[in-house]
Amino acid sequence: MSKTHNTLITNTEQQLREEILEKTKQLYDLRKNGETFEPGVSRVHYAGRVFDEKEMQAMVDSVLDFWLTLGKRGNRFISDFLSLMGMRFGLVVNSGSSANLVAVSALCSPALSNPMKPGDEVITTALTFPTTLNPILQNGLIPVFVDVEEGTYNIDASKIEEAITEKTRAIMFAHTLGNPAEMDAITELANKYNLYVIEDTCDALDSLYDGKRCGTFGDISTFSFYAAHHITMGEGGALLTNNLNLYRQALSIRDWGRACYCQTGEENPMGACGNRFGHVIEGLPEGYDHKYVYSNIGYNLKPLDIQCAMGIEQLKKLALFSEKRKANFTGLYDRLKKHESFFILPRSLPKAEPSWFSMPLTLRDSSVITRRELVQYLEDHRIETRMLFAGNIIKQPAYKNISYRISGNLNHTEKVLNDTFFIGVYPGITPEMISYVSDQIDAFLEAY
Repeated sequence: MSKTHNTLITNTEQQLREEILEKTKQLYDLRKNGETFEPGVSRVHYAGRVFDEKEMQAMVDSVLDFWLTLGKRGNRFISDFLSLMGMRFGLVVNSGSSANLVAVSALCSPALSNPMKPGDEVITTALTFPTTLNPILQNGLIPVFVDVEEGTYNIDASKIEEAITEKTRAIMFAHTLGNPAEMDAITELANKYNLYVIEDTCDALDSLYDGKRCGTFGDISTFSFYAAHHITMGEGGALLTNNLNLYRQALSIRDWGRACYCQTGEENPMGACGNRFGHVIEGLPEGYDHKYVYSNIGYNLKPLDIQCAMGIEQLKKLALFSEKRKANFTGLYDRLKKHESFFILPRSLPKAEPSWFSMPLTLRDSSVITRRELVQYLEDHRIETRMLFAGNIIKQPAYKNISYRISGNLNHTEKVLNDTFFIGVYPGITPEMISYVSDQIDAFLEAY
């Protein structure tokens, strides 16, 4: 086949791609131009994906390549994400839940010099999303529950030290709804007692504590890119660390547990390590293909490249998304402040700068209304509400027979279980929607 013919084919494909991507933009514009908000008819979502033609074009372009698993766009995304976060090592996974599973499992890897083992204790909270707790249980570790703070809904750092025993190996917690936990106190305790810190940052991307990004304090941190979160890949997540060995064990666990840490699809027949057939491993034939040597009990938890194509474009919008989250939170907070006799309004610590996931509201003990009445009213008026995750997770059916320990009491956690809910502040919410939501809360409370 002539060089001229190959060039013609290449030019024809490029032209077709450009036409397809232009049509994709036109489709986006057509849909976007049809969007309107009609109070009382249109739903005010608690969260959702916010995107433009760039994400659609990036994903279509990825489909046209027809690379069906994780590839160059995944590498590009994690490189961009590491640059943003100022971290050394990271990997993408198929969800924030998987990120938590990989993080805890990596800290239990026998390839570490000081791994966690079944029966070891991990300090955490019972006010949680299930998949923050589940990896602790799945690795045979014992959760030790401490209470949360009123108004921040975060782990109460002042109660951690009294929960520590000779069995304690780690502290694992989420920055609840994007509100940073007291990281200086937590890291000080972790250093004092030689504990691992696992930061679940799934709701807190772009939140800061003392000027430093959440997700950069601990030994390992996790992120979610589910449609409800600060940026989205539809589904997806990531895990970051500054520890090379911990990263390699996390990578192994994400990729079937294999010992080889070369890239998937590596074209070098000897692998990037240059030693694919040169290993001597007890119990295996000499020179056994390192791609089929397994050093951890692992899974396949990779996302698709098409998801990472979207993530690359979403990451460029993160700063703008955070601005809108903060503006929506402030606008709603200012309108609800007059109702403090009914609500405990959310608060953040002096060093915290939240990029809020949502607006949590807790009914005071003295309130004459019930949460059920209020959320039913809001839902009837097309305003989405959500409970603060599991409330007190040990009251949930799935967790009634787990092994755990409680340090102190869980009074604030119980309060959340009974009286807390949240509403949205995500970037898709407009000032008109903020006014509608606050007007409806006003209207409901006027009767009392």
